[in-house]
Amino acid sequence: MPKKRLKVLVVTQYFWPENMRINDMVRDFVEKGHEVTVLTGLPNYPDGEVFPRFKEDPEAFSNYQGAEIVRVPMVPRGKRSIQLALNYLSFFISASTVGALKLKGRRFDAVFVYAVSPILSAIPAVVLGRLKRAPVFVWVLDLWPETLRAVNVIHNPKLLGLVGKAVSWIYNRTDYLLLQSHGFFDNVRQYCTRPIDAERLVYFPSWAEDDFSAKSVAPSELVERDDSTFTVVFAGNVGEAQDFPAILDAAEALRGKVAIRWVIVGDGRMSGWLEEQVRSRALDNVMLLGRHPLEAMPPLFAQADALLVSLRTNDVFEKTIPGKVQAYLASGRPVLGMINGEAARVIQASGAGFACESGNGTALAQITEQLASLSSLERQKMGESGRRYYEQEFARPALLSRLEGLFGSATLRRSGR
Repeated sequence: MPKKRLKVLVVTQYFWPENMRINDMVRDFVEKGHEVTVLTGLPNYPDGEVFPRFKEDPEAFSNYQGAEIVRVPMVPRGKRSIQLALNYLSFFISASTVGALKLKGRRFDAVFVYAVSPILSAIPAVVLGRLKRAPVFVWVLDLWPETLRAVNVIHNPKLLGLVGKAVSWIYNRTDYLLLQSHGFFDNVRQYCTRPIDAERLVYFPSWAEDDFSAKSVAPSELVERDDSTFTVVFAGNVGEAQDFPAILDAAEALRGKVAIRWVIVGDGRMSGWLEEQVRSRALDNVMLLGRHPLEAMPPLFAQADALLVSLRTNDVFEKTIPGKVQAYLASGRPVLGMINGEAARVIQASGAGFACESGNGTALAQITEQLASLSSLERQKMGESGRRYYEQEFARPALLSRLEGLFGSATLRRSGR
């Protein structure tokens, strides 16, 4: 029996030309023959200003790989906290009102939410799900309100409680909650005040972009290969959560002892501090490359002997698998983790590398030296093991086939069949 052609509405604050995983899902669902409509805002991530190319010709960004894009007005992220708050607030209000008007008269079989922070972006989907009488799927990629406390954004218990009530309102009006980590289940259940069927909570992890799984990549323009030096690459946000003080402690401990260079790619709130510390501590074994586009990462990873992921420890981060873990595994390179919880479990279960406890620079130096002491053949086998684990657990085709099946069964259930 041929599969039904589904009409899917994707609600996401971030979308192409912004570089997000949701772009992959939309493209693949169109390729499968489904009709996809994307409700989103104005492209302005990560710099905080609406993309100049979009402002010059908005119509050129009204269709992506055959999917229609419906955009609503919103305040750009900017550089200040108040403008970021307005950015979040303006999207969920605009998508719930202007978006509903723009989609008036349209029918959908499923409404899917790409729920990176903030969770408020799920509110328009709940509203539209009711209006369209369509099942709502929320892909939970962050734990709210706990993440706000963990990253030092909000400490006031009353305010956190208010956000918690909003989260509970969303979860209790969602048909399916797709959870990116096994560690999310207990946390999400506590906000589901109504009885929740086990089938409504679905483990649905992230995948890596296709470029990271490529069998061969072009030479990196950022770093040249140096077989005399063991190269550790960190790529991503340079913030407090990534615990750079402990990373620099490890770099300092190994300086002059082992031929190791630490290559850090990315920027963030700790970038200035990191530059000052590298300079004041004379860490000539640390290279700071700044931010570069996603397409520059696979060639860089191919030059690395190890890829580093780190997070400070707390009850939220321990339940989360940072998206870079999947990209690292897909790259087929050994992985070093200074991290606790689910991410450490994945590194160890995959056989891709070594993990030590979060915040322990001494332990990071030890496992880095241990990995550097292995033969290139042993490290190659670790990388291959990681890639196999990625294909088994995180490969996008299998994940999206599961999602397609969920959409189809939910549609049948709604129709009473």
